[in-house]
Amino acid sequence: MIKLDHVYFRRESREILSDVLIEMNKGEHWVILGKNGSGKTTILEMLNGYLFPSQGSVEVLGNRYGNCDVREVRKSIGYISQSLLEKLNFSDPVWEVVATGLYGFLRFYQEIPKEAQDQANEMLEQLNLSYVKEQPLGLLSQGERKKVLLARALMTHPEIIIMDEPCAGLDLYEREKLLLELERFKTNGISLIYVTHHVEEIVPLFTNVMLLNDGKIVASGSKKEILTSETIHNTFQIPVQIDWVNERPWIQVV
Repeated sequence: MIKLDHVYFRRESREILSDVLIEMNKGEHWVILGKNGSGKTTILEMLNGYLFPSQGSVEVLGNRYGNCDVREVRKSIGYISQSLLEKLNFSDPVWEVVATGLYGFLRFYQEIPKEAQDQANEMLEQLNLSYVKEQPLGLLSQGERKKVLLARALMTHPEIIIMDEPCAGLDLYEREKLLLELERFKTNGISLIYVTHHVEEIVPLFTNVMLLNDGKIVASGSKKEILTSETIHNTFQIPVQIDWVNERPWIQVV
């Protein structure tokens, strides 16, 4: 599904990614975990074809970037990020924001097809957001806005959903509500790639973890094998104890 083959990324004299080698298979749900500046978002930008490696290759859904039209590949990828949210028009009604996902627009400048509106309203109903469909995006809570982005991303029935720190800025209640929505990925056939700083966001849905530090992979593989006190220490440079409760990891500093 996704393969990064000995990927390096350099900007001027700084090496942001160094020899990243990873393969993600269909049916797996991955978390990319690491500190600020570790290279997580750079990897996501490469998967979306917005950045290209200085060395190595990136392959997504059987397409090797540099030898394909990345615009076509993006049609099979849903991307959720704070930077995308900031580009949307906060005065547009929620259903209209969701409908833009069908075409990859940031907003409509022409009459909106009825089928797009109907599909957007159906998606909002699936995510229990029908009660805000006529409200301007700007009136929603942070958690509701993140769920609207999820609804928007699902409009094209993508094969991959990429989420860049979706719980950033959310309180405990809103975070847990959003994480609960991820359960739908157990049965809808879409693979999820989820970036975070926080181990406790790794809910039972996730199957695999990549740990990044300073642009290098510390460890990657099955979450139970990778998430240990030693690997977390090597990633964040702080001693911790990790405990599993209901298939979800929790850490405390020791």
